[in-house]
Amino acid sequence: MNTSTPAQLSLPLPATPPVPASLPLQFRLDQRTRQRGLAHIAAIRAQLAARAAERDDTAAPTRRTRRAA
Repeated sequence: MNTSTPAQLSLPLPATPPVPASLPLQFRLDQRTRQRGLAHIAAIRAQLAARAAERDDTAAPTRRTRRAA
């Protein structure tokens, strides 16, 4: 992973249906809050994927060859 340049996250934002009026006020989120939440989740997923890739790279067993005696 190249750490010298920042990664650009892109979020495919699904079209959100209108909030039903029956939804209690404390559970209603505006569009900006939804976008920030999705961006945060995308960043966490990217971190987890990077850690998994590092684990896969370092956990791969190295094959030893026998030397002829």
